[in-house]
Amino acid sequence: MAEEKLLVKRDGDFCYPIYFENDFSFLPQALSDEGLAGKNMCIVSDSTVAPLYADQVKTELLKVTDQVCQFTFPAGEAHKNLDTIQDLFQCLIENGLDRKSLVVALGGGVTGDLSGFGAAAYLRGIDFIQIPTTLLAQVDSSVGGKTGVDFRQFKNMVGAFHQPRLVYMSMATLQTLPEREFCCGMGEILKTGLICDKAFFDFVCSNYEVIRTMDPKMLAIMIRRCCAIKAGVVERDPKEQGERALLNLGHTVGHAVEKLMDFHLLHGQCVGIGLVAAAAISRERGLLTDAEYEQICHGLEVYHLPLYVEGLSPEDILAATKKDKKMEQGQIKFILMDGLGKSFIDKTVTDQELLVGIRAICR
Repeated sequence: MAEEKLLVKRDGDFCYPIYFENDFSFLPQALSDEGLAGKNMCIVSDSTVAPLYADQVKTELLKVTDQVCQFTFPAGEAHKNLDTIQDLFQCLIENGLDRKSLVVALGGGVTGDLSGFGAAAYLRGIDFIQIPTTLLAQVDSSVGGKTGVDFRQFKNMVGAFHQPRLVYMSMATLQTLPEREFCCGMGEILKTGLICDKAFFDFVCSNYEVIRTMDPKMLAIMIRRCCAIKAGVVERDPKEQGERALLNLGHTVGHAVEKLMDFHLLHGQCVGIGLVAAAAISRERGLLTDAEYEQICHGLEVYHLPLYVEGLSPEDILAATKKDKKMEQGQIKFILMDGLGKSFIDKTVTDQELLVGIRAICR
């Protein structure tokens, strides 16, 4: 085993392990340990990941079951929608999956979100597992049970909380990641440090030369720390009634930019842009020093994450934030920073303050 497994647990609600492995060879044992052997299984993957890993995963699954089908959908955020969910349902029905069956989400965040939502809705809920193959999915979307799809131009507007039965990470999949996808994951990693762990944020920023070589040991340290932080938050607040909203640092403006750019910028890139906006508002309130603001920008720059967006007006971005799913009675739950490594929820951010942050990222 590459790293000791990590448990995500809330008494009386859920308990599942996160496995950190070097390859897929331990997957049959993990499924057996969690009582998932012998089930009818469906691998869900996209057209980019399926050719790389679907056969490997299927070979391992067939060691614990003799019923494995596969559903492959076109890669990209544009296909994370209800049309793809309908196609998935058709596949599950035609292959005879029942309430005791298992959906296997193999891929990045789009695949995990879509698969989990399909599993949550099919027959009023069947089990699923996450096998995230991107850095972004490993440190963020695969853990915590948030599932969903985009509805028209609204990101993640339709979904459900549905915890996986296990999360299985093969570090080997990161070696095939394009640099742009790797850097997207770093956006979420930097965000995690800024939320509650300054020492981790400093570690990621100061070790960028080694990290960018995709050193397996360094990657394992980062991924495990991110998962431990998120697991703790999810255990205390599984359905985002309070503390879990902190994980949305950088996401209000980031999601607005992502939608307005028609997803031509990747999620992690937009989160980075959103972090700059949140930092600008925090600095305006006197919560961040100029030096701390510059440190955040430098951390994003060394991982080739954009600090600015071109071709969008501040007013359009502001209007798009009003359609965020995290709105409560017309008020945005905005996440601000009180220094590095300490964030908090604020419901008093005005449109004028939002525009300060938005103008800081507009060119």
